[in-house]
Amino acid sequence: MQWVLKMNVSSMVFLMLISVGSMLSSLSMIYSGSSYFIEWELVSLNSVSIVGACILDWMSMMFTSFVTFISSMVLFYSGGYMSGDKNINRFLYLVLGFVMSMGFLIISPNLVSILLGWDGLGLISYALVIYYQNEKSANAGMLTALSNRVGDVAILISISIMFSMGGWNFMFMEGLLTPVLLCFIVLAAMTKSAQIPFSAWLPAAMAAPTPVSALVHSSTLVTAGVYLLIRFSPSLGGSVAQGVLLVLASMTMFMAGLGANFETDLKKIIALSTLSQLGVMMTILSLGWAELAFFHLLAHALFKALLFMSAGSIIHSVGDYQDIRVMGRLVGYMPLSVMMINLANLALCGSPFLAGFYSKDLILEVAFMNELNSACFWLLVLSTGLTVCYTFRLVFYSISGEYNLFSNSSVSDEDQVMTYPMISLGFGAIMGGCLLSWLMFPAPSMICMSLWFKLLALSVSALGGFVGYMLNVMAVNYSLMSLKNYSLVVFSGSMWFMPFISTYGVSAVPLGAGHKYHHYMDSGWSEYYGGQGSYSLLNSISQRMQLIQDNNIKVYMMVLLMWVLALTLLFM
Repeated sequence: MQWVLKMNVSSMVFLMLISVGSMLSSLSMIYSGSSYFIEWELVSLNSVSIVGACILDWMSMMFTSFVTFISSMVLFYSGGYMSGDKNINRFLYLVLGFVMSMGFLIISPNLVSILLGWDGLGLISYALVIYYQNEKSANAGMLTALSNRVGDVAILISISIMFSMGGWNFMFMEGLLTPVLLCFIVLAAMTKSAQIPFSAWLPAAMAAPTPVSALVHSSTLVTAGVYLLIRFSPSLGGSVAQGVLLVLASMTMFMAGLGANFETDLKKIIALSTLSQLGVMMTILSLGWAELAFFHLLAHALFKALLFMSAGSIIHSVGDYQDIRVMGRLVGYMPLSVMMINLANLALCGSPFLAGFYSKDLILEVAFMNELNSACFWLLVLSTGLTVCYTFRLVFYSISGEYNLFSNSSVSDEDQVMTYPMISLGFGAIMGGCLLSWLMFPAPSMICMSLWFKLLALSVSALGGFVGYMLNVMAVNYSLMSLKNYSLVVFSGSMWFMPFISTYGVSAVPLGAGHKYHHYMDSGWSEYYGGQGSYSLLNSISQRMQLIQDNNIKVYMMVLLMWVLALTLLFM
């Protein structure tokens, strides 16, 4: 265990050094306006060269800095959360491989080399989701892996389409990419970032350990699709794929916010909030504001990692319960964790002067200024209110409601290995938004809108928070009023039946057809006329021949004589 602890600390220090170096490089590149493109040829095939390439610009360096910083905090946090696990060394190797795969993806301007990090994320995410080795984890891992394989196939098809262009460095092909290629790229990004209809795997992946969830939902796996589209954004403008992405991202944002208001699993509520924020990033990205989507991606990474770590601290302390209904009034027992989860929740809601405010408020104002259709506009507005609604519902149940834990529960904030990373990310959740705003947008944007539009986001957020908290204070759930609208409640809280459709809905027809083929063909007609039928026929003929040879020597001799006579007449 001492060896594991040393490895944990050394990995954290190593990643922290990379984070600091990457951030300094990013600041230098922003100041000088420079970037570096490194390329070397590996294989030349006719007119197409397979090259290894990497791009070092302010965006890739800043994202690398955030990924390694959050990963170092997660590794240190894992030393406390996973301290009783016998296979913690395996867990640490998987997390380091996960970070390395994300690093390959970030610095790759080449579609072939991107596949290395893209597939690495998918493979290691499967290994991490099934880490606890039970049936639920196996099902969640299979759903995650198969959903992501759709995106992998889309990337492979995109590579084959780009074969005729003489290379795969998409960053130099602005305006040359075909609409079909862009559709496949958008499809790949939708699977990785869990947009409709590929949303079911994201809440299911909560079967992984909580430190993995903090890493996956903040800066690695789910952000890979958004980052890929940010890199392809110069070619997306005006394409059909961009309009389709706008509609699907708006629906994803609304569906996730609605589902989180009916969920009782603490980790799944936070997972659905991640899905909602991914919808926000994809929406503003589809409107053509790639840098703004990147800004929200980085700000979201800070407070979402903090939110998962605080939730993990609470789950770890209350005896591994994840149902928010068995928690309550934790503020007197875990003041630090409660303070951090409140801070992360307020940043998620876009409370003024926290990390989420600078990106979320700017996204809403820019979206209101763009040519946005009415359906997407109202989905964006309602999703903003639903975010505050499920956040205050979570605050009521787990923090300020009635104490529902067992009388012998020992709830405290004593594990300093878990609390130190939370404090570090807490500073990021407070100051990260304003610092990023000053770095990425040194000149403030001119935004002109009416007073009603300016107050709309604030009004909807205040209304959502009030409704979300008061409905639970009035104990609507205890009066069973939800049973009066049972169908609506089930539909709203089940992610629009997407987990059911993604599992049974996809597998029912092939499995049913396979069963019928096995019953009627493999064990039926093909068996009768195939192997068993041929065997029975040959066996019957062989038995008759043996019968003739054994018991009817006269017949045998007569046949032999006829053969001799026939041959004699033939050769005379």
